[in-house]
Amino acid sequence: MEEPKETIRRGRGRGRGRRPTAQVRQAVLEAAGATLFEAGLAEITFEKVAARAGASKMTLYKWWSSPGALAFEAYFTAVEDTLAFADTGDIERDLTTQLHAFVGLLTEPPAGPVIAQLVGAAQTDPALAAALATHYTHPRRRLAVERLTRAQRLGQIRAEVDPQVVVDQLWGACYHRLLLPDEMLDTAFADALIRNLLRGIRGEASVRQAAADDEKS
Repeated sequence: MEEPKETIRRGRGRGRGRRPTAQVRQAVLEAAGATLFEAGLAEITFEKVAARAGASKMTLYKWWSSPGALAFEAYFTAVEDTLAFADTGDIERDLTTQLHAFVGLLTEPPAGPVIAQLVGAAQTDPALAAALATHYTHPRRRLAVERLTRAQRLGQIRAEVDPQVVVDQLWGACYHRLLLPDEMLDTAFADALIRNLLRGIRGEASVRQAAADDEKS
């Protein structure tokens, strides 16, 4: 079966052409991402993004339930690789690497101001809230919980610790400083969070390893 195609508006004198659906979607996401990072969430409308992508406005209405949902997908497409969660076998190292990347994403322009806008707008945009939960917060939480659970199996974190609560303590604290910016959100804060948390949840394997490291030093 031939892949669906969509008619694309061309400039005067260039006639009309057709692009595969996947190419059109990519162009729309790139246009939405560029607009989002340049001008903020308030400038994301189906009309503006369609014009910038050279796509039909009706196509955007079919693919996204709201401009906010489109903005979120464009944002997530741009930052997905930054939020990859490594597993080196050392939970402290992996939490530090991931939280440093996360703090950088939240604080460095253009992505930092955008995620704050998206979280705020999600409170009154059900479509954006659903997209945020389905494609961002739930998958990110699942990855973190899986990594913490593996650390529990290795004895690096005590068995009775709830990984879901650990996620809230670490990532939730970063979101708190992002949305209520009366205190600095930086990697030093992330390090303090991890250090303070691990003092309370370390398993016997991690305690023995830390003691061995102290003896070597």
